[in-house]
Order: sequence, then structure tokens, then C-alpha cells
Amino acid sequence: MDTLSALNVFLQAAEAGSFVEAARRLGVSPSAVGKAIARLELRLGTRLFHRSTRSIALTAEGSLLLERSRRIFAEVDAATREMSLSQERPRGRLRISLPLVGMLLMPSLSAFMRAYPDVELDLDFTDRVVDVVEEGFDAVVRTGEVSDSRLMTRMLGQFEHRVVGAPEYFDRMGYPNIPEDLAGHACLQHRYPSNGKLERWPLYRGDIFVGGDVPVALTASTLEPLIYLAERGQGVTCVPLFTIRPQIEASLLLPVLTPYIKSTGKLRIVWPSSRQVSPKVRAFVDFLATDLTVSERTA
Repeated sequence: MDTLSALNVFLQAAEAGSFVEAARRLGVSPSAVGKAIARLELRLGTRLFHRSTRSIALTAEGSLLLERSRRIFAEVDAATREMSLSQERPRGRLRISLPLVGMLLMPSLSAFMRAYPDVELDLDFTDRVVDVVEEGFDAVVRTGEVSDSRLMTRMLGQFEHRVVGAPEYFDRMGYPNIPEDLAGHACLQHRYPSNGKLERWPLYRGDIFVGGDVPVALTASTLEPLIYLAERGQGVTCVPLFTIRPQIEASLLLPVLTPYIKSTGKLRIVWPSSRQVSPKVRAFVDFLATDLTVSERTA
């Protein structure tokens, strides 16, 4: 603390260009500033100022110390603000972008609202690629990788896909035992709204991809219609397991071709990079990561 105090005196004197002005800023006498600088020079073994009766000027060593001192106090200031923010209760408007399947995250979002009643959630559901920073989102939940250096990221969990259909559909059309059997089935496929391409069904025989010739009976830019139609016996679809876990547990949908599935998707939350992450964003990120991990373990 004595070193920091001495560096602060030096910093004030260097930036003011005057011991008298530094003393005024610090609320001490000019002689106290001069003595503090002299003690610091003695400790460092070098002169920091060229002195005359009318002015002071930094030496080369003093200029170097000034640059380092500014960095030190900037870090101290940032750390102080972070500690202050960490003590604040999360509150205010929190603008979140979620994929269209984000409706399936509503139990977690509802739990967050109960835990943090002072946070107002503003939810935007879209599958397009949003610009987190430019569009003013506090956080974005998405699948896949993140390469934007302006963003911080945290993985919420991994998920697998399942090819599923209703029992009545398989009673009528038969069960596909190998990927090639899908040629005779009504396949309900997901189309990426960002580029119009169909999402590949992750079917593999060993390391060889065999999901490239899946027929198309219907396409949709979001998963809910695919799940709805599959439940009603309109065909088979391939969707993330976490989106249909309740239907599988209730035997409304039956998984097929599971030995051929080879995929591990990643669900991530990203937010703008900043040294001072606001309490509401930090609380949301931590809560969602913990809640989804617990839900996955107990599912």
C-alpha cells in the first residue's frame, strides 16, 4: 500500500507537471509531495524528475514509470468497479436472442424469472445469425461454434440427435432398420433459414457418412412443425434429443436408427466481451449453465 500511495503521488505530480498542483489535488502540502517523490526515487535508485526552481520535467525513467503507473491504476480502478458490480443485485432489462427452438428452454427461463424478479427479460426468437454487439443484445443462445473475437462464450451443454416417428406411423410404414430404408419413408426435414440448406441427418456407418440421400416429404425452417407432424404420424424427422425427450419418455415418439447416429451438437451462450460484465448478464449466464446441466443430469 505504501508503494501504491507513492506511485499515486508520482502520477499526480507527473500529470500536473507541478508539485504544488499535485499537492492541491491530493490535499497535502507541496513539501509532503516532494518528500514522497524523493523517497520513491531513493527506493528505485533513479531520478524521476529534472527539477528547477520553476518547473519539473520527467526523466526517461520517469516517463517509463508514468506509463506503467497509468496501467497499474487503470487495473486497480477496473478491479474496484468489478467488485462493486458483483455486490449489486441483478436488475433491469435483459435483451436475449434465442433460436426458434428456444421455446424449449422456457422452463429454465421461467426459473430464472422466479430467482431474479428485478430482471426484465426481452426475448427475441430467430434462427438468423444476429450481430450481438451491433444489434444490442445482452446475450445470445445458439448452437455451433463462435469465432467473433468481440464475444465471450460459455458452453451450456452438448446434445445428440434422434431420428423419430410416432408408433402408429411405424405400424403403418414399417421400421427403418438401416439408413437406406429411409428411402421408403416420409422424411420431415429442417431447412436453415439463414442459407436455405437442409440440415444433414448425422447418419454414419462406421466413419462413413450415409445420411446424404434422405428423401424430402416436407421442409420447415423451425423444429416445432417437424415434431408436431411426427407426433401425428405424418413421417419421421431428425431433431436434437433435448427437443423431444418428453415425447420419447411418453412413447409418443420412438427413436430409430440410433446405432447409426453420430453427432454431438453444442449449445452455447455468448455475450459482448467486457471487463465489467453487468450483474444481470453474469447472473443469467451462470443460472442457465447450471440449470441446463442439472436438467440434463436428471433427465
